[in-house]
Amino acid sequence: MSEQEGEKSFAPSDKRKREAARHGDVIRSRELATAAAMLVGAAWMMVAGPWLMRVLADLLRAGFTWDRASIDRFEPGRLLIAALIAALPPILVLGLAVMAASLISQLGFGEGRWIAGNLAPKASRINPVSGLKRMFGPAGWIEIVKGLAKVGLLGTIAWVWGSGRLETLARLGRGDLFGEVSYAWNGLILLLLFLSAGLFAIALVDLPVQLIRRFLRLRMTLQEVRDEAKESEGAPEKKAAIKERQRKIAMGGLIPAMKEATFVITNPSHFSVALAYDPARAPAPTLVAKGRGDKALAIRELAAEQAVPVLEYPALARSVFYTVREKQLIREEHYVAVAAILAFVLSLKRGEPRPRPEVVVPVTVRFDAEGRPDPGSMA
Repeated sequence: MSEQEGEKSFAPSDKRKREAARHGDVIRSRELATAAAMLVGAAWMMVAGPWLMRVLADLLRAGFTWDRASIDRFEPGRLLIAALIAALPPILVLGLAVMAASLISQLGFGEGRWIAGNLAPKASRINPVSGLKRMFGPAGWIEIVKGLAKVGLLGTIAWVWGSGRLETLARLGRGDLFGEVSYAWNGLILLLLFLSAGLFAIALVDLPVQLIRRFLRLRMTLQEVRDEAKESEGAPEKKAAIKERQRKIAMGGLIPAMKEATFVITNPSHFSVALAYDPARAPAPTLVAKGRGDKALAIRELAAEQAVPVLEYPALARSVFYTVREKQLIREEHYVAVAAILAFVLSLKRGEPRPRPEVVVPVTVRFDAEGRPDPGSMA
């Protein structure tokens, strides 16, 4: 039995997954981040490339244009700064776009969690022993296989791309400069698109592998399942203390209302309604307090402390609970039943014992414990 309890054979709970994610154990994909960066780079080359090329052309034209003023005031530093200022905006756009794409791709893969602790330095990353374990353990072999597959796929893509362009690429520099630059630029964009598609394919294959590895890594023992269940439900002493505190809070708010109550009708255990009748103030009994569960128990306890009669009429208690608000008069459908109970209570207070009345709740105001119409219940 102890061996079974120590064996991790149970699926990880949602709580365990959330705790693992908070500590940085989330799914990550370097391939997806690289593919996203390549796609952004290709899009930038298609959209902002002409902008950068125009800036560079203007800089070269200015750099190779000489006049008397340029010779008299030769300032290479100024020219270099002007070149940097002109080329910086498109490069910054590219850098920010690549950073955003990489970040969004990793957050999407990692359940939208940003784990700041992963940026902190960890001694295990530079520990030679830990490094050897990672290299020669199961995870290391998986990474080696992934690396070989990645190199093979991307190498094949690059070979297919370059096989039809080798002759043209070899002749670059012998013809029209503008046409050759455009050819090389468009070819590079196409290569980035092909490589990003290959990396996306690798990421899609890697996703189920990572999911399975994380599932196996987070599996739980029988004792861990028990401990988590006990923690989520709470120890009996803690639950009892919470219930007692809730009961006291409920009683504190009910004390003023119960001082006005004439009698209480119960379910007997789930519902309680306290009614007050003062002909000088209202023509019919008023609901001064109602509750279910702990509040119903508090109403009964306060009624016992203040010597308020408590009578069990389940159907009537549910009916009043679901149809009358506190501080409101009871409905006309309750008049006959409540009047019979009120007469019985008043006779008890006068010391005139009489049989407990049988009451009938009209069909239109009968409800079950969940508040659904229940024409079968009577009193």
